[in-house]
Amino acid sequence: MVPADVLAAVALQKLAFPPPFSEDLHWDHEHLLSHIETFSDGQFVACDGDRIVGSCSNAILSEESWLAHGSWADTVGGPFIRRHCFEGTTLYGLDITVHPEFRRQGIGRAFYGTRFDLVRDKGLDRYGTGCRLPDYRWTCETQGSLSLEEYARRVVEGQVQDRTLSPLLRYGLCFLGIVEDYMQDEESGHAAALLEWLP
Repeated sequence: MVPADVLAAVALQKLAFPPPFSEDLHWDHEHLLSHIETFSDGQFVACDGDRIVGSCSNAILSEESWLAHGSWADTVGGPFIRRHCFEGTTLYGLDITVHPEFRRQGIGRAFYGTRFDLVRDKGLDRYGTGCRLPDYRWTCETQGSLSLEEYARRVVEGQVQDRTLSPLLRYGLCFLGIVEDYMQDEESGHAAALLEWLP
């Protein structure tokens, strides 16, 4: 990602994360410019010709920040990634955005391959992230109430499919647990699945 990509990447946010996902959590122009300035090696786009159809944002966390497993804002230092740490141990996935018309075409997998390559290239200990659970609320409404831990367990065991968590497990990430009060995200019960990949 370079500064000329930012407007298109911002526009993708509304397409990829419509309500009930809060627009307050979308990147804006200043956020992505800050990511490029802070950690240019960790920001990517996917293109179809000259058209940007995906974006991927990352930061490096200290071991302390990773092990705290707090909310998204506390972990990364908010949308300006103020807790980015060049001497850290963990490449932390902030976001992947893919245009709805270009999903299921391998863009997400390609972004994860790039993330894993970056972990190796920089000699980091791991890739980690907090993963949304966007089908949690729908599953509870249609199949009966589940705790977040039970829902995640069923996804991990393949009994339930979650449009975000299920693919990431197939990419080789391991489920470590649930982080409650991760961000304002009604679909996910305001929680995230904590995931890790080791090189």
